[in-house]
Amino acid sequence: MVKPAAKPVIAVVVFDQISPFHLAVPCVVFGDPHPGLPAFDLRVCAVETGSLMTTAGFRIEIVHGLEALRRAETIIVPSWRDPEEAAPPALLDALRRAHRRGARIVGLCLGAYVLAQAGLLDGRRASTHWGYAQDFAARYPAVRLDPDVLYVDEGQIVTSAGTAAGIDCCLHMVRDQYGAVAANAVARRLVVSPHRQGGQAQFISQPLPATARNSRLGSVIDWLRQHLDQTHSLDALAARALMSRRTFTRQFRVQTGATVGDWLLAERLAFSQRLLETTDQPVERIALLAGLGSTSSLRAQFRRSFGVSPSQWRRSFNGG
Repeated sequence: MVKPAAKPVIAVVVFDQISPFHLAVPCVVFGDPHPGLPAFDLRVCAVETGSLMTTAGFRIEIVHGLEALRRAETIIVPSWRDPEEAAPPALLDALRRAHRRGARIVGLCLGAYVLAQAGLLDGRRASTHWGYAQDFAARYPAVRLDPDVLYVDEGQIVTSAGTAAGIDCCLHMVRDQYGAVAANAVARRLVVSPHRQGGQAQFISQPLPATARNSRLGSVIDWLRQHLDQTHSLDALAARALMSRRTFTRQFRVQTGATVGDWLLAERLAFSQRLLETTDQPVERIALLAGLGSTSSLRAQFRRSFGVSPSQWRRSFNGG
């Protein structure tokens, strides 16, 4: 594995005709100072030399070449300019070498194409922009593509869906390594949700118009977040939204990308994480406050979702 440096080294690979937004996503998360995070040694690098043109019509000057990948603990390919274009062999070789020494390799949006070309996704789950899912699956049949999720974390390899899902993915990496409190602090600074529910499916079709009906649904969702400790039935929630059970279920999934049950579980687990990290409440009390019922249920859900117990999570992120 990579030996940690005094400052964690994160390399972001750019290229000619890169979208400024795709480049900005990892830079603003890992390049700007945020409470609860270390100061990262962020190195923007490229195969090409000299200045690079962006899709927005302005140029950027790149200081580092691929040598920046040699010491990086995390390497992020924030996109790729053309799915039909092969990435430079020097970049693919550098990614393979980094993977062999234990670096974490991340492909955001069409960056998954570069990781696939390097052979790093073979036999693994991965995601990419939903608009290119069919093309990606045809080109790389050895990859187990999941076109519905916002990101896929396979441990040493991480991929995300398109565009703004790169923010979700980067926040997930912060949460995974530094805890929910740190991820929430970054999200607040960026004025984004710290953890969006659902997947890409909610963005493929035309979103619902902002009607009074949707406002009622939004109010119910806000109310649910404030009453996670209670038991909720679909019929009661539909009545609160002034909808039929069928309409409520359908619109809830369109709005959040998840079923009511899955959404509630994710919210309860996120609330449990915050309580474990920021309070000294006993695990038994946290299980009740989060609406998970019992300590055994909380432990089972943590094991299933995070691979650790609530106590281990607390020791990792609260020092308790």
